[in-house]
Amino acid sequence: MEYWIILLLSLAACSVGFHMYIWFFSVGYGLSIAAISLTLGILFHRTLGPAEWTACILLLVYGLRLAGYLFFREKKSAVYRKVLDPELDRSRKMPLAAKVALWATCGLLYTLMTIPLYFRMKNHVAPDAAFWAGVVIMAAGILMELIADLAKTAAKKKNSRRFVDTGLYRLVRCPNYFGELLLWLGVLISGVTALQGVWQWVLSILGFVLISWVMFSGARRLEIRQDKNYGNDPEYQKYVRSVPIIIPFIPLYSVKKYKFLVA
Repeated sequence: MEYWIILLLSLAACSVGFHMYIWFFSVGYGLSIAAISLTLGILFHRTLGPAEWTACILLLVYGLRLAGYLFFREKKSAVYRKVLDPELDRSRKMPLAAKVALWATCGLLYTLMTIPLYFRMKNHVAPDAAFWAGVVIMAAGILMELIADLAKTAAKKKNSRRFVDTGLYRLVRCPNYFGELLLWLGVLISGVTALQGVWQWVLSILGFVLISWVMFSGARRLEIRQDKNYGNDPEYQKYVRSVPIIIPFIPLYSVKKYKFLVA
């Protein structure tokens, strides 16, 4: 019963995508994660200790920060408004059935991503070393995304027409996406010692696999867009040949050729 409540509230939070379908994956994504974390805290408040509350608060802060950052970036940045204007027009023309399908898919995906934490609370398994390791990895991922956003904002203020290669962008071209992978890997690890039965394992792993595919798909779209914008810049060509695209120190420099990542 609790899971259906979580799913319904996730769907309610990401319904902002009916205004502009891209919000299903951006603003609605952050709002859904925040809503899920609040719901977990309310549903299991009688049995949660400081450790579980820490995980819920991390997800709440992450979701609210992400939704707020993306919303205000779209409102304040002329560059992003220029990018999103065609998306808004496309959203108005998108059939309602397609929007409903996206809405349902996103709402379900966001609940699957958080389900390891849900199973730990539902199964009443006390926090252990694996749980705390997961929480630390979650916090590292959230911090990495925050630092990357600040670095990108600062770099774009100096030169909005140049690609970003400062700060964390010296280590990896998509530090935000790598931070996302760390966050959801942490959520998965936080629940592994509490999972019971095959289906709990399947659903928990499925959530992480799906969000990993989404992140690599996003990296592919970003690579294609940046190639169009900066492809003639010799410094950019040197940058993409020497800095991994999504995972630091792993020599994967391009994913645009992988058609299975098309979303």
